[in-house]
Amino acid sequence: MDVDTAWAGASASADPEQACPIAPVVDIVFSRWTTPILWTLSTHGRQRFVELERRIASITPKVLTQRLRQLERDGLIVRTYHAEIPPRVEYEISELGQSLAPLFAHLAEWAGANLGKVDEARSGYDARPVP
Repeated sequence: MDVDTAWAGASASADPEQACPIAPVVDIVFSRWTTPILWTLSTHGRQRFVELERRIASITPKVLTQRLRQLERDGLIVRTYHAEIPPRVEYEISELGQSLAPLFAHLAEWAGANLGKVDEARSGYDARPVP
């Protein structure tokens, strides 16, 4: 099913939040810390918690732990526990997580082509006199 078909299939009288076919994807993939975590694991490969914490410096350990658990629950990352002394835990992007790469590449392409236009629109809007 293509995007136009998916959009057309939503009932006009349905609740927009429930009718939108991409809303669940947006909730899963585009929450505050999901994209930086997935990007880091995709770019740098398997990482320990401390490595992720260093690469995503603005995230708190508590939030990183929460997001990693949610991403594991959603099937987007794989957590591997190594029973060593001391124990070692590693995270890597799953096959399902890797399947998002074309979406992220398309969004990066869109950003490169359009973020300047967004900045211009914002500047124009902000320069308008306040009614």
